[in-house]
Amino acid sequence: MKKIVVINLCLFSLALLASSCAVNPVSGQRELMLLSESKEIQLGHQTDSQVVHQYGIYDDPKLTNYLDGVYQRLSKLSHRPNLQYRFKILDASVVNAFAVPGGYVYFTRGILANLNSEAELAGVMGHEIGHITARHSAQQLSRAQLAQIGMGVGMIFSETFRDLAQLAQFGIGMLFLSFSRDNERQADDLGVEYSSKAGYDSTHMANFFETLNRMGSSSDRSGLPSWFSTHPDPEDRVKAIRTRANEWRQKLGMRNLKTNRDQYLKSLHGLVFGEDPRQGYIKNNVFYHPTLRFQFPVPPKWKLQNTRTMVRIMNEKNDAINILTISTARSPEEAARSYVSKSKASVIESRRATINGLPAYGLISQIRSQQGLIRILSYFMRKNNKVYAFHGLSPLNRFNNYVSTFRNTMERFNNLNDPERINVKPDRLRVRPTPKEGSLRHVLQALGAPKNRLKAIALLNGKELDERVPAKTLLKLVAK
Repeated sequence: MKKIVVINLCLFSLALLASSCAVNPVSGQRELMLLSESKEIQLGHQTDSQVVHQYGIYDDPKLTNYLDGVYQRLSKLSHRPNLQYRFKILDASVVNAFAVPGGYVYFTRGILANLNSEAELAGVMGHEIGHITARHSAQQLSRAQLAQIGMGVGMIFSETFRDLAQLAQFGIGMLFLSFSRDNERQADDLGVEYSSKAGYDSTHMANFFETLNRMGSSSDRSGLPSWFSTHPDPEDRVKAIRTRANEWRQKLGMRNLKTNRDQYLKSLHGLVFGEDPRQGYIKNNVFYHPTLRFQFPVPPKWKLQNTRTMVRIMNEKNDAINILTISTARSPEEAARSYVSKSKASVIESRRATINGLPAYGLISQIRSQQGLIRILSYFMRKNNKVYAFHGLSPLNRFNNYVSTFRNTMERFNNLNDPERINVKPDRLRVRPTPKEGSLRHVLQALGAPKNRLKAIALLNGKELDERVPAKTLLKLVAK
């Protein structure tokens, strides 16, 4: 009987795989695809709401409209022109861009600051559109689902895979998945194709990748990964892009290709550069949030991540974490009850408290995870019209090692009243013309750039310090 069942399951698997093939819009080849286009679009819509909620949108309608105009022109030239394409700027300083199934593309303000022409922009936009048109994210999801076959073919037909609400758990995690080098190479080819068809000099896409290689990998406190964390670098990428660009130029018989450098740079004037302290910053091991007017100490050497919805602080061993969120409850007691109900935590100790004049409710509880028991110290504090939930988590057998650190952080949560800490402003890009011809080094010095920042500003402009720069060339500077 067992052999018959196994054989039937294998035949069933083969039938499933055969019925789950779809024609790829780019290659025209049939390939395994467990996610239909309609589900792909729904997943993209649901993921978009999570991305916007967690990371926030950069509020600059004029810049967004300009960039969206380029994006829409490129999307109409793609292999899937009938999708409803949407472009958004994420308020994050990390250098990256993302594509989500169904037509959603996000550029961080960090990557916008490091692009140096509309042609570079179009090439990277075309690259991200290529991930959508070639269904790379949908392929990743299909592989993730297919991996479950080893656990039993019945899983494929369970609600886990048929219910979009369950598929959404994959949602925002797609931003952290790394494409394959073959995916990246194909997206590069498509970026060249779409930007060339739109009339751009697509060799400039290679310029941006040269800048990226000089920059290396870096991240910010938003928790978003950097470009090379999600976009592996194919071999001979720059050379391949320039070769493909020249092939498309000859194929289309095009001359006078667009770069639109000045137009793009002018659009960046005033762009927030680097991390925005108004959304929270660390100074002398204290985290300050000028907008929400609170502060608390950060343990030395603990790593802090700050998003629009959560602050996370993790120790070096990754076995202890503080999490601060804002509750939807109306009181600390209601927030505590909601936490216990939703987490199914076992309450060990609870009490009303006052934290630096703020009404609060404290809990010690524990929950059972797949790795064992987790003990949690929690404080729910009301400040103005918001209730803040602060949790310190660690495995039960290590909780006593960290409980004093948790208490020191949470019980020093306080109002922020210092005007010097509140009235902080972000750095911004300023776009200025060079007064005369000269080396970039001398030009930047004439424009007042700090000597210790010359190399970084040269990189920001995609140039070398010894490079000759004509008079009236627009350059990006960082204004403190």
